[in-house]
Amino acid sequence: MTDTKPLAGRTALVTGASKGIGAATAIALAEAGAHVILTARKVKALEAIEDRIHDAGGTSTIAPVDLTETDAVSRLASAISGRWDTLDILVISAAYLPELTPLPQIDPKQFNTAILTNVVATQALLAAFDPLLRRAEAGRIVGLTSSVGANPRSFWSAYGSTKAAFDNLLESYAAEVEKLSPLRVAIVDPGATRTDMRARAYPGEKPESVKPPEAVAERIVALLAEDFTTGHRERVD
Repeated sequence: MTDTKPLAGRTALVTGASKGIGAATAIALAEAGAHVILTARKVKALEAIEDRIHDAGGTSTIAPVDLTETDAVSRLASAISGRWDTLDILVISAAYLPELTPLPQIDPKQFNTAILTNVVATQALLAAFDPLLRRAEAGRIVGLTSSVGANPRSFWSAYGSTKAAFDNLLESYAAEVEKLSPLRVAIVDPGATRTDMRARAYPGEKPESVKPPEAVAERIVALLAEDFTTGHRERVD
């Protein structure tokens, strides 16, 4: 570990690593010295991020997986545990945004996908990687949330309700492990960020009016290099 490579020697898993904040975070973690395991559904997109990491002198491994598929997370955990004895960092960035609509008009299929991606997969990730994270010298988890989870907003109920559950899972887990392990959990609200998801939610917004994903990634890496208290929560503004 050095000042320029504060995460050297650590292994990190980033979900939703093919684009947006997940991709930017994966690249930033690699720049900080971590070996990054990239997971998302699209192979070519993951390969493009891996190429960027390798071109910059970093190291990574791609693990294409659809987190909503039955047993997908357990298969991912089995593959990772077969190669690494510990997992130092887990960044949960993958999320699904249903169409913004009044509650009575929520599309059941989209809502189910949001529940599977934002809630069910989160519990599965925490459960499956708990042993590897606990075996790390100082395991760290960062979950990316949204302000609509804690502060309900008109037309956002399908997404906001899943992020509220997401927050509850992470906060409950943080409380459960606080006195049993050096493992620590943080929740980060990226705030307004230039992503495809943001563009879908605010189609009339000028992209350059909000910060790039790299700004959030930079803060996540800085947080991981710090000695934060478990249950830590912050918004990146």
